[in-house]
Amino acid sequence: MQIEDLISNKNLKLTTARKEILEILLSAKKPLSFEDVKDKISMDKATFYRNISKFEDESIVNSFESNDKKRYYEIQQKVHSHFICNTCNGIDCINDLNDINLNGYVIEDIILKGICKKCNV
Repeated sequence: MQIEDLISNKNLKLTTARKEILEILLSAKKPLSFEDVKDKISMDKATFYRNISKFEDESIVNSFESNDKKRYYEIQQKVHSHFICNTCNGIDCINDLNDINLNGYVIEDIILKGICKKCNV
């Protein structure tokens, strides 16, 4: 997935800030919070959140709040679930639950909470 395609498909201007945010999110293996990326970006907090908000409005990025009250962001690709550990607050993407079907409902996100493999020793 190319950054230029993500932006041009939504008729947005490709700015340095937008490119920087999308590069980080595209290379991430899991959802990231502002705190996870603040040392990797060259913009202030307001610019980050303004661009993230625009990305969410345009369905480029989706987000959710975790147990630690932080908002986590990822590139919106295929619908998948997230597992949030109640012990370490770690987040894992889970792709095994994609076949859930509730008649008449559209599932956009599933968040599971419990104790992860590392903490369940």
